[in-house]
Formats: sequence, C-alpha cells, structure tokens
Amino acid sequence: MALKVELKPGERIIIGESVITNDNQRTRLFIEGDAPILREKDILTPETADTPAKRVYLAVQLMYLSTDLERVKESYFTLVNDIVKAAPSTIPYVTRISNSIISGSFYKALKEARKLIEYEGTLISHVQTGSAGLSENQSGGTGITAGTGSDSADESRSPAPADQG
Repeated sequence: MALKVELKPGERIIIGESVITNDNQRTRLFIEGDAPILREKDILTPETADTPAKRVYLAVQLMYLSTDLERVKESYFTLVNDIVKAAPSTIPYVTRISNSIISGSFYKALKEARKLIEYEGTLISHVQTGSAGLSENQSGGTGITAGTGSDSADESRSPAPADQG
C-alpha cells in the first residue's frame, strides 16, 4: 500500500537522501518503497536544534535518514547521557527512544523524541515560573511515581508517563 502525501505550495519533503520541493500548487504524491520519508514540519536542522531534547531528536533524525548509523549513534548516546544527568525524570522518554532505535524502528524513535521535546518544554516552563515540580496531570498522569530521579527543585515530584505503546 502506497503512502499518500499532500504537499502545500513550496513545501519540502525528504525521501531517502533527496530533498523534494513542491512547486506553486498543492500536490498529492503516492510513495511506495522503503525509503525514509520526512515532511518539512518534522525536520530539524542544526540551527533549529537549540535545546538538549531537540538535539536528541536531530540525532535520531540523522539515524533515520543516514546510512552511517555508527557515527550518529555515538553522538546520540552522548546527548542522552547528558540530558538524563541534567533531568533524571527524562529516563522513561530516553528509554523508549533507545528501545525503538535498538529495534530498528527509527520513525517510532522520532515520534518518541517529539514527546521528549514536549516534556522538556514543560520542565522549562515550570522552572521559569518557579514551580517546585509537575503535577501528575501536567506530565501525563500515569506511570512512574513521585520521587523517581534526582531531588533537585525542578525534578522532584516530576512523574513521567509510562510507555504508551
């Protein structure tokens, strides 16, 4: 079954190692095959990867698109070690991303990395507003109990959601 992709005027898409830019009218493509595909809205560049979680996403994106996985995996593991040290409550997110990578499900790993970016935004907003932690409703409400991770002000009582699939 072919993947159907509709592109807006001027929208770009990566298919395999090629960047395709749509002309000035809406276009519908039917794509068959196993090449990696990323829409423009899902693409991060080194310039837009301006937070630790976004850099993790960029590393996963490069693994998804690359044929040289070993070089990128080394960078990925350095990045996730740094993010886990800084915010231990990210461990469930990083675990799901890493498990997807290990199983070769790079697109699923990208979706999990998106969740890490969202969680990072929540952590940052709570630090900026001076909140002592996240309530269960704000971080997903299920899964790991309070007290997991470090005891720092922005991390304590910050449950992360359990694996959702």
